[in-house]
Amino acid sequence: YQKPYLTVKERSMSKRLLFYALLFTLVACQTRTNDLFSGDWIEEVLPLDTGISGEPNLFIDQAGTAYLSWINWKNDSLAQLQFSTLEDSQWNTPQTIASGTNWFVNWADFPSLAVFNEQPDHLAAHWLQKRAAGTYDYDIRISSSTDGGRNWRPSFIPHRDSIAAEHGFVTLMPLPKGRMFATWLDGRFTKVESSPKTTDHQHQHGDGAMTLRAAEFDISGNLFVEAEIDHRVCDCCQTDATLGPEGPIVVYRNRSEKEIRDIYISRQVDEVWQEPQKIGNDNWEIFGCPVNGPAIAAMDNIIVVTWFTMAEEEPKVQVVFSEDGGKTFGEAIRIDKNEAIGRVDVVLANEQTALVSFIEEDSKEPSIKLVPVHISGIIGEPIIERPTDLSRKSGFPVLEKVDSGFLLAYTVVEGENTEVKSLRIMNKK
Repeated sequence: YQKPYLTVKERSMSKRLLFYALLFTLVACQTRTNDLFSGDWIEEVLPLDTGISGEPNLFIDQAGTAYLSWINWKNDSLAQLQFSTLEDSQWNTPQTIASGTNWFVNWADFPSLAVFNEQPDHLAAHWLQKRAAGTYDYDIRISSSTDGGRNWRPSFIPHRDSIAAEHGFVTLMPLPKGRMFATWLDGRFTKVESSPKTTDHQHQHGDGAMTLRAAEFDISGNLFVEAEIDHRVCDCCQTDATLGPEGPIVVYRNRSEKEIRDIYISRQVDEVWQEPQKIGNDNWEIFGCPVNGPAIAAMDNIIVVTWFTMAEEEPKVQVVFSEDGGKTFGEAIRIDKNEAIGRVDVVLANEQTALVSFIEEDSKEPSIKLVPVHISGIIGEPIIERPTDLSRKSGFPVLEKVDSGFLLAYTVVEGENTEVKSLRIMNKK
């Protein structure tokens, strides 16, 4: 006779065996330098004078060199996009990429810098620049450098709609063979009626929705593989991208006709964008943009995505893993403790473990937390908790992996001023 159920004792034993099996798997996959679930972590602030600044971003090139970019405000009207590289634990003297008095500067829509693959002296950077009298009429501007950032070419616009509308929330990512990938939110259909050039395509699709577009470009600014990925997306949430086994992968916040704003993914296969797929089932209905986009990272076939949701008025930071290059994903893993604000980023420490950064407001004070999560669903304690401010001025912390550990860039609010800081996090082991 086979019992149709387990006794209490047997269930208890089964749970213990499952716990030890997961623990064994966790321990087995950890590397000595990225053991995120144990050991003492050192936080080292890296000195750099960024002045009155904000909107930091990080990039790690193929050789492992770290780049930090930010906006410096020289005065009330002049903004400068600057960057520095990390060498021997020291940031180099900042260099200016571009400056202007007509930039569109938004706390959540920050500029970026990226380095072309196989060409360490070839750089690209983007910022947002107003083009008309409207508050939200601005273009994406991209400039490139062939000498490591000492000199920059005249900028170009990656979108060719010639419409005064919103264009922003850009992600740059290097591709093989001397190309750079860009994806962005594109408002070309939000002002169809006022556009002097209205094509049949715009008449057909002029529903006022923000779209998600992408293109590739080379060091000279030539555009390739221009495409619309999704025709209706959330208006002001960050995009993110990674290079999967078959090509670029983009994550973003979608927007349904019923105002459900969940996270979607689209993969490019043979230069064709696949039908966008929903990640998770938050079913977050919100009549407005939450200004909280997703983040993605990849290592071979392993893909990890993290995002913020407040479905049913419950704030959460979610994480999902894919083991087949983003074709399918496992169940969402919640990693916060009920008071999440979001503003997420993520890196893969190894093929089994991700490190997620996000802002959470608990009983003590608001803080930036770095929380490890294993592909099996095991969640570790934060390896650091850095005090922060909940205002828009504090912006979005950004996280990257480096050989010596991890880099975190964030904005410190000091009265009316802000200053970009960076932190290196290392394990004593």
